[in-house]
Amino acid sequence: MPPRQLTPRRLVLNAERRFRRARLVYGHGTDNARDEAVFLVFHALDLPFNVDDATLDTAVDAARAAAVEALVQARIDTRRPAAYLTGRMWFVGHEFLVNEHVLVPRSPIGELIRARFEPWVEATRVRRVLDVGTGSGCIAIAAALALPDCIVDATDISEEALAVARANAARLGVADRVQFHLADIFPPPGDPYDLILANPPYVPQAEYDELPDEYLREPAGALVAGADGLDVVRRLLAGLPPRLGADGVLVMDTGATSDALAAAFPRLPFTWVELEHGGDGISVLKRSELVFD
Repeated sequence: MPPRQLTPRRLVLNAERRFRRARLVYGHGTDNARDEAVFLVFHALDLPFNVDDATLDTAVDAARAAAVEALVQARIDTRRPAAYLTGRMWFVGHEFLVNEHVLVPRSPIGELIRARFEPWVEATRVRRVLDVGTGSGCIAIAAALALPDCIVDATDISEEALAVARANAARLGVADRVQFHLADIFPPPGDPYDLILANPPYVPQAEYDELPDEYLREPAGALVAGADGLDVVRRLLAGLPPRLGADGVLVMDTGATSDALAAAFPRLPFTWVELEHGGDGISVLKRSELVFD
């Protein structure tokens, strides 16, 4: 009996079975073995995600099947997130270049970007935005695209990450409105911002030490922030008052460390955003609400 014909559909199902057996961990753009398989197989075959059924059942030649096999086996052997194997990830509908110098884009802040940060700000009045810890530039760039009348400053302590961010800004046509700074939290002093966005490192060291291999492939400096995960957040909040305009707003993603954040700053009335599409740890804080002991 001749071997069964290889098709995109069969390749996806085969990869899914192997990923399940290998007990891979997800969370870098996908959350299950099937979606991870689709992402890698379609990338190797250069297929769009809205591919029709007829194409899914069309024979794949040996060379393209070998390209799929190389990606699937690399995912299993190295535990590298699929985004690093393909060099790309989508965020707020835009494709971003990524590598191991940046986190894989996935912050729930994306949902607020799609809504142009309303009702937290009046979008048409936002002129100056700061993105703290920009990494790939995904939040800064997506915000610039959602708010076409604003300019954005973005900071990071990694020159390698900023190189990725600048490449993304150029690809997506906002290099003239997004300025990247090699800086620890804040750029050089200037006019205050209408909106400050932050997805800072917030993972406690002990928790980081127990993370699955997939997360250890990401830059540790973008994840770990001291014993309680709040080292960077503390410095961010301490320097915030002169950086926010009178009607300015801070939007911050602190993930699972949010309870610790609320406990550490009991006088700050963080508003915790309920997200329609999942995720937690997104807070909003107005300039007028900044009260410190």
